[in-house]
Parts: sequence; C-alpha cells; structure tokens
Amino acid sequence: MTKSFHRDRFFWIVATQTAIVNFYLGGFGPAQSLLRQDQGTSLTIASLHGTAMGLASIFAGYANPSIAHRLGRTRAGWMGLGIFTLGLSLFVLSPPVFLTLPATLIAGFGTSMVINTMLTSMSHHFGRQAQVAIPQANGIASIGFVTGTALIGTIAIISPGLWRIGLLLTIPIAITLFLLSRDATTEEHVRDTAGPQDGKLSRRFWLSWVGFTACISSEFAVSFWAAALLKDRVGSSAAISTVAIVALGTGMGIGRWYGALLLRRFALDTQLLGMIALQFLGFVCFWLSHSMALSLFSLFVIGLGVSMQFALASIRLIAFSDGRPDLAIGRSSLAAGIAIAVAPFLLGVLGDNFGISRAYIMVPVLIVIAFTIVKFVPSAPEPRASHEL
Repeated sequence: MTKSFHRDRFFWIVATQTAIVNFYLGGFGPAQSLLRQDQGTSLTIASLHGTAMGLASIFAGYANPSIAHRLGRTRAGWMGLGIFTLGLSLFVLSPPVFLTLPATLIAGFGTSMVINTMLTSMSHHFGRQAQVAIPQANGIASIGFVTGTALIGTIAIISPGLWRIGLLLTIPIAITLFLLSRDATTEEHVRDTAGPQDGKLSRRFWLSWVGFTACISSEFAVSFWAAALLKDRVGSSAAISTVAIVALGTGMGIGRWYGALLLRRFALDTQLLGMIALQFLGFVCFWLSHSMALSLFSLFVIGLGVSMQFALASIRLIAFSDGRPDLAIGRSSLAAGIAIAVAPFLLGVLGDNFGISRAYIMVPVLIVIAFTIVKFVPSAPEPRASHEL
C-alpha cells in the first residue's frame, strides 16, 4: 500500500454524513437505560428498539444494490440522511414505546443507507487506500458518537425528561452540510446496463459474513448494555452510567484514526486479528471489574479493539465479492441487521432471567467466533504494484 493518503473534499463530506448518524447511535444506544426508565419497560421490551434498528439494516441491505443502481451512491447517501432525519424527528416527538419502535425503524433504515454508501463509495474512490480511508472516516464518525453519548447523558443528569431533545441537533447540521456541499457532490450516474449487482457469492464470502456478524454482535451487545452492567456493578445512576460509555466511544475514535495509520504496514487479516484480540482482553477486564475507574479504562480498551473491525471486515467482504461491492455491502448490512436485532435483544432477555452480569458471557463467545473465522478463512493477498518496493 502506498504511504501517502490525501483526505480530499469527498472524504470530508462522506465522513461528516456518517458522523451525523453516529451522533444518533452514540446517544441512542447507551441511553437504553434512560429510555427504559422513561417508558417503564423491562430489559426485553427496551431491547426491541435494537431489534427495530436491526430489521431496518436488513431491509436497507436488501435494497442497497437496487438503490445504488437507480440513484447512484451520492444521491443514495443524501436520501439516507433525509430518511434518517424523518425517523429521528418522529422518535423525539413520539414518547410511547409503540411509537418509538417504528420511528427507530425509519431512522435505522436511513442510518444504514448512509453507512452502506460510505463503504462502497470510499472503496471505489480510494481503491487500495480504502484500508486507511474507511477507518479514518469511521474515526470522524466516532466524534459524532462520543458527542452524542456525552451530550445525551449530560442532559439526562441536568434535566432527565429532556434527553431526547438533544438528538435533534443532527437535523440543522445535516441541512447545512447538504447546502454547503451539494454542488461538490453532483454525480453523473449512468446505470449499469446489466442491472443491479446480483448473483451467488462464494462460500468464503459467507463464512467471512458469519465472522462479520459476530464482530458487530459483540460491539452492539457491549454498547447497548454496558451502562446497565456499570449500574449493576458499581451502583451508579442510569444517567451517569450512560455518560461513562464515552470511554468506549473515545477508544473507538482514537483507534479508528490512528490505528489505520499505525497498522497499515500489516496485512488486512493481521490487523483484524489484532483488533479482535485487544477487544477480548478489554472485555475480560470490564466483566470482572467492580471499580468505576477500571471499568472506564476497560471500556476504552474495548473501544480500541472494536474500532477498526467494522471497516476491516467490510473490506474483506468486498474482496470476496468478485467485483460486486454494492451486493457485498448489501449483504453485510444484512449481517449488521441480524447482529443489531438479535444480540442486544438476546442479552436483554438473558439479563432479565439471569442478571446482566451472567448474560454478558455471550460476548466473549462471539469474539472467539470472529477470531477463528478470520484466522482460518484468510483474505487473498494483495498483488504488489510495480512501483512499490
């Protein structure tokens, strides 16, 4: 891989789109304890919001090849951002659980469209340098994630009944980004005469897809219910536990920005294996901790570990797609949807029946599955360019 990487205007526009939806994810995921407290629901019912988000990702994944074919990736990204703002507005203005669930579904569909488009457009735009571009774009997105977590948690401490209002800050930012960048993102899209990308994918792709699912499952299980475990272990309030998840987002942001630069000399699979191993170490410390300080440090390490997994595992799927990136990312969105829908829900059910501490045993199992698949289903080595040493 070449040593230089130029973050052009395209990079910053697409990265900012992703940061906007991650502000919502950062505020929404860890705030499950707050939402549950507002609505007076059990862990199982509260976790249905994660299920709604997961279903949205599945729907967006199936639609991705057709959307990319009809609209082009640039317009698809902006449409996704528009759908996201609609769902977010409905979520804030609709307090009862029977209304927040469909609102979450709509916002989740738009979120998945933005993320899917980021992956395919950056992979196409940057080529082999996508191994740096995509993690760093996710690093920018982590700023949104951390800001959302910190802001929503802080509002919950100061004025508990108004925490959802903070999510609306994404709407003026999205409008401003569109007005400032629409002339720079015009895409002359020509539909492929062969139609949307389709066809069968290889066995290696689907095995890697299972590993990708395990990676995302472990990430969302931690981010959705880490605040609940903190509350159980150290006795902190729901609001303070939510703010504490900033440590997780901070680790993710630092890992995505600097990890891509520090590790780019290593092979793709080696990078991913290292990240998964680091996540495992951080999780063991977090699960055994009864100290707020150690828990915060452990969450930071977990954040470092999961930081690049989504990007690197997505690049592996594209590599196994036989030149069909839109199809591959559509199927990856299916994996993400299953992970988001099932993992937090299952953890919530186990938490209701066995306690959140015992329920968390499922996370290291997922980590081991992901590590094993990456180890035994290696990606094809990249050919060296003639001008590289």
